[in-house]
Amino acid sequence: MSLQYLDFDYSEDAHGHGSFEAMASVPESRLPALHAEIAQVLDWAFAAFPGQRAPMEEGGEWDYLLHGQQEWTAPESLIYDEVARRFSRQLGTTGAPRHMLTISISGSAQFCEAFRRGFAVG
Repeated sequence: MSLQYLDFDYSEDAHGHGSFEAMASVPESRLPALHAEIAQVLDWAFAAFPGQRAPMEEGGEWDYLLHGQQEWTAPESLIYDEVARRFSRQLGTTGAPRHMLTISISGSAQFCEAFRRGFAVG
């Protein structure tokens, strides 16, 4: 399955349990597409390993954490006064919000191998 917004990084602990983490930041117009992509990943995990979602320390095969945040930015004009040796700044108009979502999916070695194959993650 191809992913457009999520680019997962992988890490592994000494016990062979792995973690895939991705972050995406999109404008409001792209949020439904990002939600759909995250749903695609989670739907795959629930279908491929049904009834096995739980923290690893409780015997689960896989688990996930999902967080969202809205961010507003505003341009800032900076001018350096070489005589006074300090900056002055002027804040511009706040832009449209961006939505940042992070997802972390952890799992057993079997889950991680299946995830790599399913989403072509290195």
